[in-house]
Amino acid sequence: MLGKESLMAFIATANPEACRRFYANTLELTNTEDSPFALEFSVNGTKIRIQKVETLSFVPYTVLGWQVENIAETVRYLTGRGVSFLQFESMPQDELGIWTSPGNAQVAWFKDPDGNTLSLTQRS
Repeated sequence: MLGKESLMAFIATANPEACRRFYANTLELTNTEDSPFALEFSVNGTKIRIQKVETLSFVPYTVLGWQVENIAETVRYLTGRGVSFLQFESMPQDELGIWTSPGNAQVAWFKDPDGNTLSLTQRS
């Protein structure tokens, strides 16, 4: 039943202004709402609703990700816009911060202003 409905993703922010600038200006997403309760962005037909909260609980895993056609090109572009990609000692990553999984998918991680972990994935 829900497989034919539109999907909406949810994350949270304790710093709405920095969050809005990051998602709208740095990531170049279309900001479709800025209410007292949430920011909303449109991403290729999917809505990301960023709830405005007083405090944010840190989670040590990816909360939102994009599947991209060319991860190296996307990482370079975002790096040029001020995004820093994460390096993890426990996994072999290239100089751009891209890790190749055992299944050959390539993944890179970065954080938004609230410390939410976001990712890029290129499937082979």
